[in-house]
Amino acid sequence: MMANPTEVPERPLVVVIADDEALLRTVAVDALEDEGFMTFEAENAVAALDICKSRPEAIDVLFTDIRMPGPIDGLELAHRVRQRWPWIATIIASGNIFVGREQLPEGARFLPKPYDIRRIVDMIRQMRGQR
Repeated sequence: MMANPTEVPERPLVVVIADDEALLRTVAVDALEDEGFMTFEAENAVAALDICKSRPEAIDVLFTDIRMPGPIDGLELAHRVRQRWPWIATIIASGNIFVGREQLPEGARFLPKPYDIRRIVDMIRQMRGQR
């Protein structure tokens, strides 16, 4: 059966994954890419912010840990991204810190560690539907 030539294939969602723990970052990248997402990796919040600055129109989701080395943490990163590029959906994760809704940027979701990668995939897909 032939595809409709007027249908434009949907582009893959682009996710920036910011986590200083290389193993966790790699697991997340591999799982999300297996689901058809395109990913960019960042080992800290400054690197993630640089990725967002370089191609903000292409980024759909920021998935960040809170505790990372450097001058800003993941929570501050999420607030800066929301303020500058409000269309970028945000998921904030932490195993050490619990963040209440009032501390999150508007529309952001908090996910405690350890997390199930399936839950992240589902959250990202849900967020896409809300955009």
